[in-house]
Parts: sequence; C-alpha cells; structure tokens
Amino acid sequence: MAERIRIEEGGKLSVPDRVVIPYIQGDGVGVDITPAMQLVVDAAVSKAYGGGRSIEWLELLAGEKAKERTGEYLPEDTVEAIREHVVAIKGPLTTPVGGGIRSLNVALRQLLDLYSCVRPVKWYGQGSPIKRPELVDYVIWRENTDDVYIGIEWPAGSAEAKRLLDFLRGELGVPKEKLPDDASIGIKPASEEKSKRHIRKALRWALENGRRVATLMHKGNIQKFTEGYFSRWGYEVAAEPEFQGRVITEEELSQRYEGDMERAKAEGYKLLLNDRIADNMFQQLLTRTGDYDVIIAMNLNGDYISDAAAGLVGGLGLAPGANIGDGYAVFEATHGTAPKYAGKDKVNPGSLILSAAFMLDYLGWKEAARLIEEGLRRTLAERIGTYDLVREWKKEGIEGHEVPCSAFARAIVDHM
Repeated sequence: MAERIRIEEGGKLSVPDRVVIPYIQGDGVGVDITPAMQLVVDAAVSKAYGGGRSIEWLELLAGEKAKERTGEYLPEDTVEAIREHVVAIKGPLTTPVGGGIRSLNVALRQLLDLYSCVRPVKWYGQGSPIKRPELVDYVIWRENTDDVYIGIEWPAGSAEAKRLLDFLRGELGVPKEKLPDDASIGIKPASEEKSKRHIRKALRWALENGRRVATLMHKGNIQKFTEGYFSRWGYEVAAEPEFQGRVITEEELSQRYEGDMERAKAEGYKLLLNDRIADNMFQQLLTRTGDYDVIIAMNLNGDYISDAAAGLVGGLGLAPGANIGDGYAVFEATHGTAPKYAGKDKVNPGSLILSAAFMLDYLGWKEAARLIEEGLRRTLAERIGTYDLVREWKKEGIEGHEVPCSAFARAIVDHM
C-alpha cells in the first residue's frame, strides 16, 4: 500500500518505497504533457528498482479544471493535500483574468512558503545557438519571497503614491528631481532572514550534489543595501560552522592557495564561492560558459538569468523547475499553457519530464532520475524529437525525425 512522504527532524525526508505523489494536470497542454511525464517516470522507476519501488499518482485540482468543478482556481483542499504529501508536481497553470488570484504559481509558493525557485539548465543534444552547448550545466537558485516581485507598488498620480512621495521628500530628504510628481512607486525589500535561508539551502544542495562553484549574482555596486547586502549575507552564510572547511571563497582561495582549487580540495574544501555583478553575469555565460555551475540570485535577477540560460540550450522546452521550501517542494513545467496546442499531442513534454527527474533526485531515487536523463539524451542523439526540437536542428542543417508528444515520451522509455 502506498504511503505519504514525511518530514523528519532536521528537515530530512522519509520516502517510502511505495509513495503517493500528488499531481496537478495543468491547463492547456497539461492534458498532453502530464500523461507523457507519468509514462516516463513509471517506466524509469520500474526499470531502476525492478518493482521494489513505485509511485501512486494522486490528482489534485487547480486552474481551469478546478474552477469548472469547484468554483475556485486554487481550492484549499489542493493546498492542504500538498502539505500532507510534502512533494507534488504540476503542469502549467493559467493566470486568472479579471480578478481573483494574481498568479496561481505565486499563490502556491506563498501559501507553502516555497522560498527557493530552482531551475537546472543542461544540454542534452537539442539545438542550441552557441558553439559549445555541452559546457552548459547550471542550477539556478532564485529567491522567491523578497524583491520587487512581492508586488508592493502604487501607480503614478494615486493618493498612495503622493503620500509616499511626500514622506520620502519631507521625512527622509530625498531630492524632488529623484522622485518627480509623476513617478510610480515600487518597494524592493531584501531581508537578511529570507536571503540567508535561501542561500543556505543552495549551498547545502551544492555540497550534497558534488557541484564545483556557487556564484552569488547581484547588482550590489549600485543597489548597495538590497543587492549588495544579499551578496554580503551570502558570504556570512558561508562562514557559518556547517560550511567551514567545506566552502572556500574566491578571496581565500587566492590568498591561501594561489588560486589552485585542487590544493584546496586536498585539504577538504569541496565548493568555491564567488560573486558576480548581474549585468556582467549575462556576458559571462556566453564568454566563459564552463566557469559557472550553481548560480544564487535574488528574485528578479533569478528570473532573468534562468530564462537566459535556458536560451543557451535552445529554450524552455527542456528546462525543468521546482519551488522548494523546508522539505515541501512543487516541481513544475517552466513554460506556459499554450492553449492553441492543447489536446493535439504535439508539444514537447521535456520540461515536465525533466522536472519529474529532478523530483526523483530530490526524493533520493537518483537511479531512476539518471535513467530519464540518459533516455532523453539517447533519444535526442538519434534526432527524434517534437516539432520544436526538429525545427531547431533544421536551423543547424541537421535532419530530425518529428514525432508527437506521446511518441516522444515512449522513445525516451525505449532508450533508457
């Protein structure tokens, strides 16, 4: 009989061999990609463990399907079920139009306190606009609960904006030329507690998964007390007892080992921590692609860099994602609902399939996760892909074999 995942003391997951995993089908193309994902995952688990482990899928309602059946876009029963089962996976959800929840994705993150958005970006053989896509193997950690995305803002000319302008000029002495009367106002908070818990989780993950480098991405040269403090807090986390002797900063590496990370590793260090200015980071991904590994960012920067990095390997079609908190995690497709393709068995299910592989890795079922990745890699090596993948290969003068969404999933299974 299948059982639920439980969170033990210290945040460690207790995952039974027969586990219940909730899923949200998603709107639009969710009807196509979710069954494809389940087919691949079930096959990988069966092949990896020979029947010793299995998943029982539990459907939860959210989005348009939930609205039709319950009158709500995000029923409380759905949120509570994710809390009870700890880990879930979902297809893309439509943002309601004309009121209600501002964003279903944001609502889930806030209600479950999923404070880190994690976006792995890796090249598997898909078409790419860069010369050396095989060098791309990033995991981007984006903070979810601070920064301008929290939505504290007022439109120009509103009573609230005027009151705030008056306060800033009168009480804090901000010159009028910096804040003209027709300014809209937004607030950008960066808090120590939220930043540090996010950075701490990213560093722990990097160490547990044998990553080489962690980079704090920020614009602290200009936004000194928000972005600058994010970087500063990152170095403070790295100095905490649990990371001492395991994480070394770029400055320490230069001073103590003349920049030689192999010497540092010989003395027990596992991970190099550095920081880069945000705008330069975009250039660095193109000019020094292989130098980066784990990228830790605030909310807005993380949003930008994760999509930009996905572009290096051909776009969001094979870009997985997750939102993770203290134990709780929701894995998701990173693309939209594409309603015009819904039910046509056409779109690329790779984003959700790789998100499921990431989920298996998170559960500790790493053998099944690797089977999915290798099955995908071998499928692409034979130039079997959905229309978007074949289109990108064609740009490179490569002839591909176009297959439907469901057939692409079956091909991944056949190539495990």
